[in-house]
Amino acid sequence: MKGHNNSIRAQKLRKLQELKAEGVPAYGYKFERTHKAAQVISEFDYLKTDEFADEEIRLCGRIMNQRFTWTFIDIADDSGTVQLVCDKSKLSKDTLRQLRLLDRGDIIGVKGRAMRTKNGPPSVCVESWELLAKSLQALPESAAALSDVEQRYRNRHLDLLFNEEARAMLLKRSKAITTLRGFLDGRGFLEVETPILQVQAGGAEAKPFITHHNSLDIEMQMRISPEFYLKRLLIGGIERVYEIGKNFRNEGISARHNPEFTSIELFQAYSDYYELMDLTESMLRHIAVSVCGGGKINYQGVELDFEQPFKRITMTDAIENVLGIDVDSVESFEELKDIANALGVRLSDEDLRGEIVNAIFEQKVEQTLIQPTFLMEQPEEVSTLQAPHRSRTGYAERFELYIFGREVAHGCSELIDPRLQRSRFEAQTRKRANGHEEMPALDAEFVMAMEYGMPPMMGLGIGIDRFVMFLCNAPSIRDVIAFPTMKPLPRVAEMGSHLADTDIREVG
Repeated sequence: MKGHNNSIRAQKLRKLQELKAEGVPAYGYKFERTHKAAQVISEFDYLKTDEFADEEIRLCGRIMNQRFTWTFIDIADDSGTVQLVCDKSKLSKDTLRQLRLLDRGDIIGVKGRAMRTKNGPPSVCVESWELLAKSLQALPESAAALSDVEQRYRNRHLDLLFNEEARAMLLKRSKAITTLRGFLDGRGFLEVETPILQVQAGGAEAKPFITHHNSLDIEMQMRISPEFYLKRLLIGGIERVYEIGKNFRNEGISARHNPEFTSIELFQAYSDYYELMDLTESMLRHIAVSVCGGGKINYQGVELDFEQPFKRITMTDAIENVLGIDVDSVESFEELKDIANALGVRLSDEDLRGEIVNAIFEQKVEQTLIQPTFLMEQPEEVSTLQAPHRSRTGYAERFELYIFGREVAHGCSELIDPRLQRSRFEAQTRKRANGHEEMPALDAEFVMAMEYGMPPMMGLGIGIDRFVMFLCNAPSIRDVIAFPTMKPLPRVAEMGSHLADTDIREVG
């Protein structure tokens, strides 16, 4: 296959050379078009067989197929595909000869009139054409040639050319984000931007990507969350803010994890997590209806119902419902640990009581939460940034939203006591010193900002990529990211050098 592709490229380069000798520019600048492919088919559907429209039209696109020695050409743009008809009686000999120097994959612009042939929808009878970009690589013969998923991700440009589903996913993702913005803007939230390059990445437990700033001669980190900067805006008197942007975590890659991912985080002053659950439910339902046309979505053979009120359940009640264990009634730490071990739950020697409860839930219960469910009141030991529950000792005013057994969002009444926040950060710092690299170092600047007075607030984070997976029925997070993180192939760089040398020899 590699030799075949090289042979095709060599043929294309020879044609490029011939076009140059003919004085035909191979790479254009601008083309004024009047119609797209879909417009031609809809606007001229009234034409009868062999009937021509009066008006001249101009359209452009990529050559996808040709038949009967360039008598019929299919070109595609972002609206669809339309057939061109090259009538030998209407084109000069030079034009016809140059036409045969074109290839599948070339981008052309044409001028002509709409018509209808005997078999099919409206076409365009070509009166003149111009080459806008010469393709030098062989296009796959069909979408079936891109059946290898890894190749689709590596060659997204080809995937989008041949895979209608891939294009539809990107369109749905865009619509979801646009709808999300409109929802929040309509409720008085201000969209902001905060630093991606930070001295100290914080706001989550994750290992950051590290780089070096040459001018300042300091180590810097890619952000793992915008949370601390957004909270500082509320300290500064801006009461409703949100940011949609990239976060970076130096972790593994899987069907649900990409090191570079998109999230939304929002904060609203003088509100708590009860109000936040109402907002989150309304927002996600609104997006689902807008993008999918209704609140019931099929995901991997399961109907997810966003129309019904989202279920709300505490972590301890969820554990009892599935395992029949009331963890709050287990008084002894050792007894709770024995229960976890008997269940086959993986623990570390350093786990505290709340961390054991959380581990039991994550490893044995979370996969049972299929319909949209707010899991409420996690233990304080796993809630560094969340406010203590106002009426339930040992737990936080916090929720995680689960869909199809996966965490999609998290929210809470935010911790606003700077002394308690410092104490929790110091506990994380001790864990970090004991080898837990994902634990962030103490952010003294943020704590100092808190000491000026941070208003009561609710805060929400949603993994946009994960949520869009449901809207698109996508089995992998990489399906909904235009260019997911991939390990590079060494031969690509070598190939680039070889092809550059070939170009100089063959076209120079």
